[in-house]
Parts: sequence; structure tokens; C-alpha cells
Amino acid sequence: MTKLVKKIPLYLLAILILVITGLPFFIMFLTSFKGQMEFMTSPWSWPENFSLDSYKLLIELEFFGYFWNSMIVSVISVVIVIFIAAMASYPLARLTFRLNRPIFIIFMVGMMIPIHTTLVPIFTLTNDLGLYDSLLGLVGPYIAFALPISVVIFTQFMRDIPKELEESAKIDGCSHIRLFWNIIFPLLTPAVATVSIYNFIQIWNEFIFALTLTSSSQTATLPIGLREFYGEFSVNIPGIMAALTLGSLPLLLVYFVAQEKIVAGLAAGSVKG
Repeated sequence: MTKLVKKIPLYLLAILILVITGLPFFIMFLTSFKGQMEFMTSPWSWPENFSLDSYKLLIELEFFGYFWNSMIVSVISVVIVIFIAAMASYPLARLTFRLNRPIFIIFMVGMMIPIHTTLVPIFTLTNDLGLYDSLLGLVGPYIAFALPISVVIFTQFMRDIPKELEESAKIDGCSHIRLFWNIIFPLLTPAVATVSIYNFIQIWNEFIFALTLTSSSQTATLPIGLREFYGEFSVNIPGIMAALTLGSLPLLLVYFVAQEKIVAGLAAGSVKG
């Protein structure tokens, strides 16, 4: 009973944080069921009729085409990043060689490069390769900017894996390739979850590359599609809220499923072995 009483302040703090962080999502969800005029006259009130006009408008504007474009680009980019970053992190975390630390520092410096400074060369390169206005043209930059943070997370996590596992495998004649895929990689589940969710969120919400490297509605992603709700003299706020509600569902569902592994991966990555 005493332990329960001591935890009451923590529970109250958790409820307060939940209310603060959840209230914007709740308001966004309710606003999506309002009409444009109702929102203009009473933006903070409860919806009177729970109109589905905003969701019908999403179908008319081919919202789900933008949705699937974002899904395709995000999933492909994240999967490739996981495998490249994990393989790049293995020698940095488990092998000793002269350039180990300089290479790791280069990846850390890569996290500091502003995206906007690379727009012109990336646009030129994408255009020269014939990938302009294609989903494949977005995958390359997304992978490049996701690799630095992913390598850092994987490297820090791998350093905490006991070396006894590696030594036992080597005694049994296991090569580095088999050692990585059969022993190390299966232990990276928390780090994989962390890298997946972090990069998925970043790519899903990315706007500037999608704006620069695409020009047609067939290749536009969700952030670009939201511009359809901006008119010359007005903005369809309920429509935007409906689009954001549906666009947030994949992120929320994936996070709720993998939240324990994400926390474990972040905690492990923050401790040096």
C-alpha cells in the first residue's frame, strides 16, 4: 500500500503528460468532422453533426494515392537503411582498425549537414540520372540522410553485445558474415525498432525533397498532397485535419506496437560498452 501511495505523484504526472500530448490529436480528430463554416464560427466546440464531408473530399482529391506514395517510399527507404546501416556498423563496433574512429566521426558529422544546403546538387544529380519526378528519385536522398543517425545507433548498440558470443562463434569456425547474420543481427531487434520508427517518421513527414524532386500528382507524397486544401483565398482546415488524422494512423499504430523495443533501443544506444 505504501509503494502504491508513493507512485501516485508519478501516475498524476503521467496523466498530465498524456493530456498535454494527446489533446492536440483529440482536437485534430474532432475538427475533421466539422464543416468549414462550423469551424470558422466555433473552432473549439464539439461537432454538431459529425460531418464526413472532409473524408469524402479526400477520396475526390486522390488522397490515398499520396498516402501510398509516402508508404512505398518510406518502407523501401527504411528497409534499405536498416540493412546498410547494420552492416556498416558491424566493423565499427566489433573490429579494430586504424580508421575506425575517423569513419565513425564522419558519420556523426553527417548528422549535422543541413538538408537545404544539398538541394541544388541533389536536384542536378537526380535530373542527370533521369530519376526526376519518380519515387525512386526520392529514395536515394532519404537513405543518405537517414544513414548517419542509423549507423550511430547500431554501432552504440552493438558495442554492448557481449564479445563472448563472438569468440565462441569464431572458435566454432564461424566467419564474419555468418557471425553477423546468425548471431549479431538477431540481437539488434530493439535497435532495428528504434531506427525503423525514427526514420519512418522523418521520411513520412519530409517535405522539401518531395517538393523539389517531384512535380506531378502521380509521384507526390502526403505532405505535398496537403497543399490541395490551400485555396487562393481560404484554407480548408477540417479537410487538412482529416488528412492529418489518416496520415497519423500508420505512425501511431507502429509506435504503439513497437514502443517497448524503441525505448530499449534508445537506452542501450545511450550507454557505451
